[in-house]
Amino acid sequence: MNFNKEALTRRLNTLVKENNLAGVSACILGPDHFRYDFSAGFIDAAETKAPDSDTMFGIASMSKSITALCTCLLALEGKLSLEDPVCAYFPSFRVPELPREAVTVRHLAMHTAGIPPMEPLEWSIVMNTPGRDDSEYSIRLRENSPGKMDTIEEIIDYIAACPYPSTGMPGQNLSYSNEGYAILSYIVDKAAGEPLERYMHERIFAPLGMTRSILDNGHLAAQALSGGNMTYLFELNDGKRTCDDNWSVLPPFRGCAMVKSTARDMAVYYQTLSNYGMLDGVQVLPREAIEMLLGNAHPVSPYLTMCMGINKRAYRGHVLCEHAGGLHGVSTKGGLLLGEGFGMSVLCNQGDEDMDPLLWSMYNAILGLPLEESHEWYMPVSYPFSDFEMLYGAYISHEGIPSVFTLTPGPNGPEAVCDDTRLSLVYCGGTRFKALRENGTLNSRMEFLITDGKAWGVRRGTRIFGRIPE
Repeated sequence: MNFNKEALTRRLNTLVKENNLAGVSACILGPDHFRYDFSAGFIDAAETKAPDSDTMFGIASMSKSITALCTCLLALEGKLSLEDPVCAYFPSFRVPELPREAVTVRHLAMHTAGIPPMEPLEWSIVMNTPGRDDSEYSIRLRENSPGKMDTIEEIIDYIAACPYPSTGMPGQNLSYSNEGYAILSYIVDKAAGEPLERYMHERIFAPLGMTRSILDNGHLAAQALSGGNMTYLFELNDGKRTCDDNWSVLPPFRGCAMVKSTARDMAVYYQTLSNYGMLDGVQVLPREAIEMLLGNAHPVSPYLTMCMGINKRAYRGHVLCEHAGGLHGVSTKGGLLLGEGFGMSVLCNQGDEDMDPLLWSMYNAILGLPLEESHEWYMPVSYPFSDFEMLYGAYISHEGIPSVFTLTPGPNGPEAVCDDTRLSLVYCGGTRFKALRENGTLNSRMEFLITDGKAWGVRRGTRIFGRIPE
């Protein structure tokens, strides 16, 4: 490996500056004790204290693969089966329109349970987080919430009564579901006979030496563990940066988004996955559990495949697995080169930021590629799409405040709008398109889902927007 540490550091510093990021901590671990650390910016309100590889950040949805790995370990221990119906653990659980027993633990972990995008996670945040802002978005969420959304029973009851169509039969279609991972957290409680927090620590964090990682719904326990080396939270709106210490609290969504960790600890985690459970020559996690999580049962293609709480894709002869995370004051991404012994993470304390360019630069440094090379997997094709009549219509997601995407015929071709933002579509083969803003930046990757000559939904990113009846 011809790894140019100085060039990568310059590249990451450039990205931090260009995107006006508050604080960033990144780490790469590889074979033969290879280690690279990067940090930039600040973690305190005075903007004077720099992060390091042991600074604790929120990791948000990067938590999901750790929770999914807990289910794989429990399956090997004989305490659950991934094929168990969810209703065996929660008898009142059901997804409307679907057979009750058809939704399994595996479907929750792979986001294929048929649960449509819905509101409970956003409701839970605004109803339970002290000091949350009084933006119009938050006020509308609080007004619409049917309750505090602070118990798993409320989540299960809401899913069962949900008026939105399912996203298909279990196992049929990927549609990212935070609610599914909320339920998965409590299935781990029941199967393990102890809280997910303790099981995750005993079976993953402690064996891997992740001494600065904790599942903490809030931040007080994490703050104590950090020894004072924990970031504040930043947001950037219209060029103005704000800072607070109001960590998101969302009680039922523990294993969905609530792990706090460091760049170094998360690089250890991903390196161990890359080595199928091996760390420093010792099999610290069962290989079979890692195979369940992201192994050969999950296909590889140039497009993202969702394994169990982590994505998988082929790139230039390598297999990359990764996942991002985002909450208030949290933007993160971590990944690995499967079977090659490299794990890495990049953690940022500013919300709504894209960590892809930073992580891609880290991959490129390892693979000997130009550091600026994009890993974009939706690539334009040279031929046009000819059947827009199948796609025209309006599509909606109810995650948080409803979001509506419309595609209509116009005098110069199809016209796309999402929530009052005009978009242009770039055809990328099949029924896939990139939606670009007027300034040419990426709004979303889209794939239309068609049955009987008509799109019934469009997957924007990883969420399925359902067609609004005409």
